[in-house]
Amino acid sequence: MKCKILHESKNRIRVHFYRNYMTCEEADKLECYLLSLSYVEEVKVNERTSDATIRYDDGRRDELISDLSHFDLKCTEVTVFESTGRQMTHDYQDRLFYHVARRAISRWLFPLPIRKVIAVFKALPYIKEGLNSLLRGKLSVSVLDAASILVSIIRRDFDTAGSVMFLLGVGDIMDEWTRKKSVNDLARAMALNVDRVWTLSDSGEEVLEDINKVDVGDTIIVRTGSMIPLDGEVIEGDASVNQASITGEGLPVHKTVSGYVYAGTVVEDGELKISVRRTVGTGQYDRIAKMIEESEKLKSETEEKAFRMADRLVPYTFGATLLTYLLTGDVNRATSILMVDFCCALKLSMPIAVLSAMREAGQKHISVKGGKFLEAVANADTIVLDKTGTITYACPTFKDIVTFDGADKDESLRLAACLEEHYPHSMANAVVKAAAERKLIHEEKHTKVEYVVAHGIASTIDGEKVVIGSYHFVFEDEGCVIDEAEMDKFNNLSDEYSHLYMAIAGRVKAAIMIEDPVKKEASEVIQELKSLGLKVVMLTGDSSRVARRVAGELGVDDYKDQVLPEDKALYIEKEQAAGRKCIMTGDGVNDSPALSKADVGIAINSGAAIAREVADIMISEDDLKALVTLRRLSTALVARTKGNYVKIVSFNSFLILMGALGLFQPTLTALLHNGSTIAISMKSMTNLLD
Repeated sequence: MKCKILHESKNRIRVHFYRNYMTCEEADKLECYLLSLSYVEEVKVNERTSDATIRYDDGRRDELISDLSHFDLKCTEVTVFESTGRQMTHDYQDRLFYHVARRAISRWLFPLPIRKVIAVFKALPYIKEGLNSLLRGKLSVSVLDAASILVSIIRRDFDTAGSVMFLLGVGDIMDEWTRKKSVNDLARAMALNVDRVWTLSDSGEEVLEDINKVDVGDTIIVRTGSMIPLDGEVIEGDASVNQASITGEGLPVHKTVSGYVYAGTVVEDGELKISVRRTVGTGQYDRIAKMIEESEKLKSETEEKAFRMADRLVPYTFGATLLTYLLTGDVNRATSILMVDFCCALKLSMPIAVLSAMREAGQKHISVKGGKFLEAVANADTIVLDKTGTITYACPTFKDIVTFDGADKDESLRLAACLEEHYPHSMANAVVKAAAERKLIHEEKHTKVEYVVAHGIASTIDGEKVVIGSYHFVFEDEGCVIDEAEMDKFNNLSDEYSHLYMAIAGRVKAAIMIEDPVKKEASEVIQELKSLGLKVVMLTGDSSRVARRVAGELGVDDYKDQVLPEDKALYIEKEQAAGRKCIMTGDGVNDSPALSKADVGIAINSGAAIAREVADIMISEDDLKALVTLRRLSTALVARTKGNYVKIVSFNSFLILMGALGLFQPTLTALLHNGSTIAISMKSMTNLLD
């Protein structure tokens, strides 16, 4: 595609495409194409100017120029995101522009008699809404709006009536735009994070396939703890599926043959073979967006309080208006008070502040599913951190394998990888990667793999049971044994590493050494969290020696080792029973009970699907500092909403007083009231953090 470079700096380039105008669809296609390039980090496409700003990896400039030149809007096939929000933003910008333009044209071009007719015509919907509210027995904000407009028209003050309606219109557009943009951003943040999926080939072999290559009619396999990546019909299997993200159902739903399953839902227990009915990128966004719009999660306690307070203050405004008229007999003074209400500012600025904070969190790669969770983070006393994949890197590395009972190292590693590749876990990934690096190719000879949450996995090969997992699972639950002659070798296994044990037919064959390095920023993050008033606790299913070493290295306030999923949830319950509000942070299937029990559950976005499903907030695996950012952002949001409340009540009370004293005319009070509402709302849209 023909373009020219407008500006260039280190790893950043801005180009102009030779088109007079891009449609939103074309701009979306270009943006998705550029984001699909592995070396491109960030893209912004402006459809109105046909410009694109691109940030890319160091040393890849020539490759980017080449890819840009080969891109064709008509011929290049690109998977476009289901809803980018570009068209929505475009539409609301146009609505706001035309709303302001109509007001300007009316004021400057139309003579007074025509402006009067226009004002009366525009006032009818407001008056109708106010009357409907009264007929329902509610003295709401709509009644106050209708009264102020009607009184202005009766007094033949059409300019004031027009100004009030104009500002109300601006507020409505901004409120609707901000809310819908937030829903759109959240829906995209909650979209699937699945790149590859297990498919069943024509020969019956399981193949790990790129999700974009899966077509309608293909068969995919989804097991315990994994997300269903595509809509489809169950053709084999039996499972409990958590559908809360799509249908809102609180309890898992039983799925078997002929049942329909949705993309974005999670298999909590069982295994399904699914015939695909919808390919990637179709159908999911609208369902998620609808779910968010209908969910009370989007409303924070501050928003609810503001809405209730706004409605409760309406009678007092009417009372002050009537009292002023009875005491002074001055219609101007009474009307001045009627032009002022607390409702507009409270109902507009508070939600905008919360939604803008959620947007800002998104810019920092923090996905928040609802405003109330930001408030909960600000009010929390304790933060509980899982160790593996949260405090430590989500990609542990294989260090060594020690074999027993005459087992071969390569064969043992090959078998371990064959079993572990079926379940997304950081330690399992380390084993699979180690086998691949050593070119240990394996065939699928085992039977169905059973995943035991927080313990390990089990299967059968050639009629013999094979288990791989933790010490507790292999030795205590499964009762596996090790030859007495090899106990010295077993007891001398290095304490520096985490261990996975593999046993066949009840006899331990291998111990796999996994290095679980602590994230370089973890110590600094924990100290900052403590300085921000949080008690920091580490929970892990790992051994006492490993947990003690990590806890000492990081300086946490408390830690628990060898905990099961139910133990993590129980710890949260005990903290809550003691009157403390808890944040839980984790990434695995075993963390999901605690994530759902906590006041706020924070999942690592590369973790298990069920953990992301039940969590309220998601952060990047590469940025543990996001926890500090989240705490500061939440605290700043609470401070802003409290500040907004004080400003709104104080300034509008001042306007009412000035109106009652006759110092401000109705037009001035309406202008100052609506102007302050817009000003506070605009300020609420700005970033909370530097």
